[in-house]
Amino acid sequence: MLQSLRIRNLALLEEVALDFEAGFTAVTGETGAGKSILLGALSLLAGERVEKTIIRQGAAACEVEAALYFESSKRIDAVLAELELPACEDGLLILKRSVPREKAPKITVNGSLATLAALQRLGEHWIDFHGPSEPRRLLKEAWQLELLDLFGRATEARANYQEAYRAWRGAVAERERIASETKLSPDQIEFLQAQLARIEALELTDEAIETLERDFARMSSAQELIGLTQTLENGLTGEASVQTTLAALLREARQVEALDEASKSLADRLAAVAVEVNDLAAEFGALSQQLQFDPEQAQALTERMNTWLELKRKHGSDVAAVLTARDDMRRRLEVQGDIEGALVRLDKQIADAERTAKKQAQTLRALREKAARELAKIAAKSIAQLGFKRADFSVRIVPLAELGATGDCGAEFLFSPNAGEPPLPLNRVASSGELARVMLALKTVLADLDAVPLLVFDEVDANVGGEIGRVVGEKMAAIARSHQVLCVTHLPQVAAQATCHLVVRKDQAKDRTVVSIEPIQASRGARVSELARMLGDSKAKSALAHAEELLGR
Repeated sequence: MLQSLRIRNLALLEEVALDFEAGFTAVTGETGAGKSILLGALSLLAGERVEKTIIRQGAAACEVEAALYFESSKRIDAVLAELELPACEDGLLILKRSVPREKAPKITVNGSLATLAALQRLGEHWIDFHGPSEPRRLLKEAWQLELLDLFGRATEARANYQEAYRAWRGAVAERERIASETKLSPDQIEFLQAQLARIEALELTDEAIETLERDFARMSSAQELIGLTQTLENGLTGEASVQTTLAALLREARQVEALDEASKSLADRLAAVAVEVNDLAAEFGALSQQLQFDPEQAQALTERMNTWLELKRKHGSDVAAVLTARDDMRRRLEVQGDIEGALVRLDKQIADAERTAKKQAQTLRALREKAARELAKIAAKSIAQLGFKRADFSVRIVPLAELGATGDCGAEFLFSPNAGEPPLPLNRVASSGELARVMLALKTVLADLDAVPLLVFDEVDANVGGEIGRVVGEKMAAIARSHQVLCVTHLPQVAAQATCHLVVRKDQAKDRTVVSIEPIQASRGARVSELARMLGDSKAKSALAHAEELLGR
């Protein structure tokens, strides 16, 4: 759940720090007061792309920071691990996003720098927005099918089918490719065999190629290296070398030791230096010998390096690309020996894969048919509570002519808002207000199946009022039993049923407009006043009495 939110310099808002509770939070305020700023802050943390025009006039940057608490952070920690970000501590996920006016934006997740893509990926797991355009998604048959599969708990069956479908279509594509290939000529076969032999002559591993490139580089500069190592060896142990100088110095140090025993340690240290110089000279000499490449060895190394460079030019810049080319050559040569046989084998593979896919599709369809009956029954009851006393809602399973990416059938939501009218697809009968209520009814039904903890509703109660507004509030409260709900609303019947209440106000001074957000649930008087304002007049006795009544319910 969202535990706290801090916003600085976003649009007209200077700064606010808010604490949130579990359950249902209503956000209210005059039209144009800036309620969208709160949703904009959450959108920023969910990874929405923004322009720098969102920064408050005169400010250098806007910042948004949130703390999210998960009773079990196992799921979100798995996502963080995939993104190579720090895990939650004590179940807390800390998100912070800064949008400076002059510098590059900055995002941190649990204190570690992150990308916008990472923020978007995390957003899928903690927040779900439902705005004024959300009901329009109900008109899309693909989304209707997703809702049905979610309700019918058919996610696993759908995944099994899609795996079988991909295997079938992959085999079909392979057959088409082989059938379209021209039989290779003897010269082409010989060329492929020669190329394959050259690749297989190399030890194609990352480690082996790294060794090859290092040895070739050493061989290429061998003469220079040999000259330098010999110079070092001679300088350490040759005539007029360090060794000769040290020997003379050591004799004098031993004379000093004979006169003063306290200097023995100094003489011993000088003797150790002489030993180290001899060891260094020996090692430089050994390195010089290693660099003496045998002519045959040098030629073989050069040929292997030339082969590797040619393979890189032809097939790609790394070992994996060359190995892919090798496998493709092998396959082409294998197929040439028996194209007809390969096609026969693929035909059998295709038939088996198609049977498996059809069987999985039948299993998936059975789950959908059962879910369609159950969803229609439950959703119809929920829709009736939202003012459609004699409406008809059903889910029709639509067979497909052939297997598709989602199975052998689709789903279509049918709706009739009035008695005596046959149910028709939603896009042919539903107005925007009707769609909003149908969406809310379905969300109530599916709330327990949605794993995202925070649901944000932006004026989904538009075009609704009176007694139906009270039912909308009850639906929100019902969803809030299993989720944290944040709802921007203009209906007092909805706001009165929230456990937490935020009021957004816009104050206009002579030279500046400032937006503030204030929690008022701790003050009954403040809530009554705000509900009365929503009813029409915050000072009217009738409105105040009605507001008291709404809170009393």
